[in-house]
Parts: sequence; structure tokens; C-alpha cells
Amino acid sequence: MASGTQGNGTDSAGGAGEREAGSAEAVAAAKAAAPANGETVRADSWIWSVRLVKTRSMGATACRGGHVRVNGERVKPAHALRVGDEVRLRQGSRERVVVVKRLIRKRVGAPVAAECYIDNSPPPPPREAVAPAGIRDRGTGRPTKRDRRELERLRGLAGPGPTTGPGPSPGAAPR
Repeated sequence: MASGTQGNGTDSAGGAGEREAGSAEAVAAAKAAAPANGETVRADSWIWSVRLVKTRSMGATACRGGHVRVNGERVKPAHALRVGDEVRLRQGSRERVVVVKRLIRKRVGAPVAAECYIDNSPPPPPREAVAPAGIRDRGTGRPTKRDRRELERLRGLAGPGPTTGPGPSPGAAPR
């Protein structure tokens, strides 16, 4: 080890080679996750494996609820997908439109999953620039009761209406 090499046989400039090997491994993983020739993949399984939904059961629920359409038709979770099918998935107020490029059965990493479909989804609507309510300057201490009521009013959590000015509370007994 006196020659300046590390004990594991790699040099410190091996980062690019490792990335290429990682990419090759990812492609190999995607090919291993692909079904055999002539086989098809279930719709719920495919939308889960390409990371359009978080869990397979969420994919099945979306199919049963009519949120998944393949080539314009509502499909059941066990519908067989083929390469070239257009899959429309409605998630909340957004609709994802993807074209199946490769069939995979197992969940793979996000970069590999993105290579399995062509995303034709419209861009998401821009977020409105709204100042967040309830942000306080650092170091100002705990909010007072008045500050807290003001924050609740801004957030829409206030009760029937703010009470202003001094006076007895509604439940107080007269003296």
C-alpha cells in the first residue's frame, strides 16, 4: 500500500464508471421485471410498477373507481396492457396521460420507470402565490392570545366572530 493505491483496488476517479455500471444494472433490472414474450401485464400492477400510484392496492382502487382509462375505455384492475396503449389516470384534479413503451411487472427505480412510458400529460396548473398565514419572525417568542386569535382568523379556524373591545364575556354572571 505504500505505492499510493487504496486497499480495495479502486482509484478515487471511479465515479463515472460506477454511474454507467449503475445504469446498466437498472436497465438489467427493468428487463428482469419484464414479462416473458407474449405475456401481458395487469393494469393495476403496471401503473404501480412505473410509479404512477404509491401502492398496487391504490392502483386497483383507482381502476375500480373508474379513474383509469386505457384507449378511452374504463378498465378493471386485471385488464391486460400492451405496448402502445394509452393510459389515462385521474389523480385528484390532475390527469396523467401516458403511452406504454415497455411492460414491466415489478416495481423499479424512478429513472428506469420513466423509460417505460411516454408522458403526454398536460403540465400541472401553476400554484397560486399566496403568502402562508401564520409565519412569524424568528426570535419573537411565543404568540400572545391576541396573536393566536389573529392567526386562527387568517386560517379560517376562528369561531363565530371576533370579540372586540372590553366587556363581559357572554357567559359571565352580572355583578
